[in-house]
Amino acid sequence: MQNYEFSLEFNPDIIQHIYSLIKEDPAYTPRFFRSGMLQMEQALQSINDTRAMRIGFGIIDQVGELFMKQFPHARAIVVADTNTYPIAGKSVEESLMKAGIVVEEHVIYEGKNLHANFDTMGILLDRLKQLPLEVIPIAVGAGTVNDLTKLASHLAGRHYMVVPTAASNGGYTAYGAAIRMNGIKQTFPCPGPQAVLADTEIIINAPTELNQSGYADLLAKMTAGADWILADWMGIDHINEKAWKMSQSGFHETMLSVERIMAGEPIDERKNIEKMMEGLLLSGLSMQVVKSDLPASGAEHQLTGIWEMERAVNGKDKMPHGKLLSIALLTVTAIYNKLLTCSLEEVLDVDQCVKEWPSLEAYERQAHEALSKVGLQKLGMQVAVSNYVTPERLSIELQQLKEYWPEVKDRLNQQIMPVRQLYDILKLGALPTKPIEAGITWEHVYQTVMCVPYLSKRFNVLSLVARTGYLNSWLDDLFKKTKKWFD
Repeated sequence: MQNYEFSLEFNPDIIQHIYSLIKEDPAYTPRFFRSGMLQMEQALQSINDTRAMRIGFGIIDQVGELFMKQFPHARAIVVADTNTYPIAGKSVEESLMKAGIVVEEHVIYEGKNLHANFDTMGILLDRLKQLPLEVIPIAVGAGTVNDLTKLASHLAGRHYMVVPTAASNGGYTAYGAAIRMNGIKQTFPCPGPQAVLADTEIIINAPTELNQSGYADLLAKMTAGADWILADWMGIDHINEKAWKMSQSGFHETMLSVERIMAGEPIDERKNIEKMMEGLLLSGLSMQVVKSDLPASGAEHQLTGIWEMERAVNGKDKMPHGKLLSIALLTVTAIYNKLLTCSLEEVLDVDQCVKEWPSLEAYERQAHEALSKVGLQKLGMQVAVSNYVTPERLSIELQQLKEYWPEVKDRLNQQIMPVRQLYDILKLGALPTKPIEAGITWEHVYQTVMCVPYLSKRFNVLSLVARTGYLNSWLDDLFKKTKKWFD
């Protein structure tokens, strides 16, 4: 029998929340153990990877104890960067040694402009291959360090542990690592961490831009969820209800928190960080359920990924993920708002759409032209060609969309907020609301949105709008005529 441990030192209600989401058993009564620890027999049976999670204030010294319980008789190696090692990595090593655990010489990456690419991951992989399997890596850092450690650990045939240093993303507990290879960011399949220990005292003091990224990442569950709804109705990617509840929970909790702040309630920063970490970790767990980033990543992350890839390819300084994601969120939400004003069941002319749909040869020319404007024609053409939809398939998809559009629209209206409301929420979180604030021009946003239907391996709202023939006119209105998200 496998034991699963969840511990939040100052808010046990969250444990109840996580358990009932996953086990769908709201009547479950948790039993408490020493130091606020909660054991859950046979919990999280839908989760294969993460077996222990602790979130608490000032608990970094518990790393050694948790490591010993999860990896008995193992040795440890800390993986960090030059920013996170002095903040938390050194304390992690001290806790491990105090618990009597043998600690190998750490791997420290240079923190400035660190990217999760395959070559960088290879440095850690080579080191792990020189060590016996009993040596377990501990990723101490944010998303990049976690992804590098996750994939290297998997390829080296061992589990790993993560100590997050910022509430920056939902990838900590996710299945898969986002790694750039040959210039293209890809999600490599690999298990999530076996154990997570998040010290909110460290996280609350993280650079503001990192925690802003986590805030944006939770808001992105709105558009990612809407894309999943579309893909489900189109018969392309069916919704897993358990993963849906887990991924959407963090978004709705964030919205409740925003409403309280807008109502003038005092801000409890510690509680906000705690709730944000809960939402991000739940998001990652939802990806473990379906073994992909489908519950948490849609067109907004595709756009963000293109901008991040461009900066890496062109040797530009790394732009905070949250700033780019904020602009992507506004873009995709504005397009959804336009879509939801349409009565597709009445106005969509399927025969005309099929008639105007390009041949494969013409499609390749269009893709090359669009990708050339952002310098990604060499990297993206293979993906673009694989995304081509035959006229026969297009006809089936659009007929289905037209038939069910009233029901689809109703569900999307419950999922998507007005872009003006999102604008205000992002302003409240001190995130960019104009492209220039994220180092992008309006014209460049337009150009990259045009690339998403070619580069996205997953169906999303931009895939749909391109199929209906509305993409060009809607983008002209948003980015060339008015140059604003809302009237």
